[in-house]
Amino acid sequence: MLTIALSKGRILEQTLPLLKKAGLEIADEELNSRKLILDTNLEDIKVIIIRATDVPVFVQHGAADIGIAGKDVLLEHGANGLFEMLDLGIAKCKLMVAAKSPDYQQTGVLKVATKYVKSAKQYFEKKGQPCEIIKLYGAMELAPVVGLSHCIVDLVDTGNTLKANGLIPLDHIVDISSRLVVNSASFKTKNTVIKAWIKAIEKNL
Repeated sequence: MLTIALSKGRILEQTLPLLKKAGLEIADEELNSRKLILDTNLEDIKVIIIRATDVPVFVQHGAADIGIAGKDVLLEHGANGLFEMLDLGIAKCKLMVAAKSPDYQQTGVLKVATKYVKSAKQYFEKKGQPCEIIKLYGAMELAPVVGLSHCIVDLVDTGNTLKANGLIPLDHIVDISSRLVVNSASFKTKNTVIKAWIKAIEKNL
């Protein structure tokens, strides 16, 4: 049995056609149900659909053999217990610094609002900029506007949300896309079947 962990939303929508081309389908009634473990057209493969941030955790601990998650989530999680095998080239965006003006940097401690704590800290440490990370889970764009932070670190796609809230996308930290990851133990014990699926998916990218 092979278990694949997928994340909800945009990544799921763009992953399903790739899986279908590789021979794996999930019926609409399964996708629209409240079930946590979904059946597929193949008896030996199950799919679990969970929060994006949980995908690498499930894969790391062997609750899923394969997972698909954004690079942003993987950077925050780290690489413990999993192998990053494929860049699927879907759900593309950028992790960026945004602020009210280009001169956001401070001579003292820079206040940075983000949910990408690890990535933000590493970025500013490399620049030699002392910073205080303020972890938020949403409404990131509000932080500089109300004086909570000097800038934010967040995912940027079109930039429309930033513009609507008076912020400018400034420093490009890293390009983000969805990646296929594999549990390191599963890669040894289920090597043949996992490699076959990776090859089938890769062929249709």
